[in-house]
Amino acid sequence: MNGFKLVVTAALAAAGFVSVGAHAQSVIKIDGSSTVFPISEAAAEDFQKLKKGAVKVTVGMSGTGGGFKKFCVADASLRTDISDASRPITAKEMEACKAAGVRYIELPVAFDALTVVVSKKNPLNSISVDDLKKMWEPAAQGKITTWKQVNPDFPDGALKLYGPGTDSGTFEYFTEATVGKAKSSRGDYTASEDDNVLVQGVSRDTGGIGYFGYAYYAENMDKLKALAISPAAGKPAVLPSEKAVIDGSYNPLSRPIFIYVNADSAKRPEVKEFVEFYVKNAGKFSKEVKYVPLSDADYKHALDNFGKVRTGTAFGGHNEVGVKVSDLLKREPKE
Repeated sequence: MNGFKLVVTAALAAAGFVSVGAHAQSVIKIDGSSTVFPISEAAAEDFQKLKKGAVKVTVGMSGTGGGFKKFCVADASLRTDISDASRPITAKEMEACKAAGVRYIELPVAFDALTVVVSKKNPLNSISVDDLKKMWEPAAQGKITTWKQVNPDFPDGALKLYGPGTDSGTFEYFTEATVGKAKSSRGDYTASEDDNVLVQGVSRDTGGIGYFGYAYYAENMDKLKALAISPAAGKPAVLPSEKAVIDGSYNPLSRPIFIYVNADSAKRPEVKEFVEFYVKNAGKFSKEVKYVPLSDADYKHALDNFGKVRTGTAFGGHNEVGVKVSDLLKREPKE
């Protein structure tokens, strides 16, 4: 009898259930981007209230790359149902999903203004993409150690860099947008997948500079200063804001962020209901956590793609800077 119970328990766990007292509780597992985490957490909290404890939604924060590893893992019992991503799935991750038999639906949920921050004590107010490249490119490692080495007009003092780890989609997007190649970065910086660690580091270091999603800056405006970004020398510098993201002036650091839904998981009624709830309310959740909502038409199109189980990615395994969500949603996805 005990052996039978163990088999049943394992089967329930693989199917997304846990035992709560005498009842089986459905579990939806989410992991991935720390940038997308605040939106998914808000959606999870509201959905769990709506379901009155019948469904548990867990939200992890292991970075976009770390999330995809759990999403595409070979052992189905260890797999997540939804992966939060602050950049598109890569060719390598697509191959891993294919090998594991995981098909997925790519759904944009908001825009993020990737924000470059310094301490409140730092006198700098703006920076160009060219100067960011001088700071962060691989050739700068061990050589560019002061602010004046980057630009003679910058304040004097030691330069301390803070940024996401290499598993982060934010790391990949930032390096592509500033250095010109994804993951091309100096390695001698303070790295963390937890954006709150970066917030604390920069806020306490007068010579510190870092970057992460806008939501983490918005939560810590009393500790940090956002720098206006100039896309090139001589071009106007623009502060991150909802208006600047929508009108396209905050370039090249505005980007769409995503959830990826396992197509098999989406067959489960509770997962289908949760994803529909998430996308229908993503505009509200985005505003609550200080991201920029997509248009109503884009959310409707995303819901339609989900309803049709339109699997694959609009990107084909590589990132794109300055892409429009409306165009993405119309593309024929690739797997």
